[in-house]
Amino acid sequence: MVEEKIIELYPRDLIQSPVHLSIGQEVVAVGVCANLQPRDWIFINYRGHAFYLAKGGQLPELFAELMGRRSGASQGKAGSMHLAAPAHGVIGASAVVASTISHAVGAALAAKIKSETDRIFVSNFGDGAMEQGVFYESLNFAKLHNLPVLFLCEDNGLAVHTKKSDRQAFDLESLLKAFDIPFFDLQEGYDPVKVYSISESAVFYVRAKQKPAFLRIKTMRYKEHVGPGDDFDVGYRSSEELAEWKSHDPISADSLRDKYGSKIALEIDKAVQFALNSPPPTFEDLLTDVY
Repeated sequence: MVEEKIIELYPRDLIQSPVHLSIGQEVVAVGVCANLQPRDWIFINYRGHAFYLAKGGQLPELFAELMGRRSGASQGKAGSMHLAAPAHGVIGASAVVASTISHAVGAALAAKIKSETDRIFVSNFGDGAMEQGVFYESLNFAKLHNLPVLFLCEDNGLAVHTKKSDRQAFDLESLLKAFDIPFFDLQEGYDPVKVYSISESAVFYVRAKQKPAFLRIKTMRYKEHVGPGDDFDVGYRSSEELAEWKSHDPISADSLRDKYGSKIALEIDKAVQFALNSPPPTFEDLLTDVY
């Protein structure tokens, strides 16, 4: 419903940032973050609204950030693609594919040096990130030094409009076996109970062993790669495969919206008003927070 409000507001030019919507992938964020502690850090990517909220990021600050207001999570300077909420363990996203994977590994290394064994670090990325060199370097380094990193792949099978079969020549399970990194895999990314359960197992392993693990959850992006619209006219996927996935998606069920919808809508409306009533940055703000 938050994303639906963003879609509603977007044509009015109130949102000062491109948006990569999480609609269809919410279950992954909720299931994983429900197993994390406040002290755990998660390094999200540019499709990160769901993770920001699931980890405890505040809704009013989210809308204010998207609108470029001073009261936003990053004082209106980050927008959607660089969303962060460090106080809640949401460490900055990036518009560059795969760029935050090594950040999670670096943070885990720092924690190990400091003998902090009560926290883990989650790197969240899409399947398209697995074609970047830093992905392999990070797997190698994390295993070499036995770092408490959970590599979390939201696998929607797409890199913009390109399917995995046209991008990847490797078998992920075989790759992880070569690095001796445990592989947790779930195809039913629409099932909140199964997502929670497998996330619980993966998080427990990393926390207990203080070693890396890999969790892949199959999911489905409902909207276009970037923006609020649909893109079935492009021809890279069909509306039929989306309809099949939605038929299993409990978040799409009317019963949930009937039970909780009005309360959630009120919370969203209050958040939007907070953002609309917040001032934009001034010229004096331009160079603040620059080091």
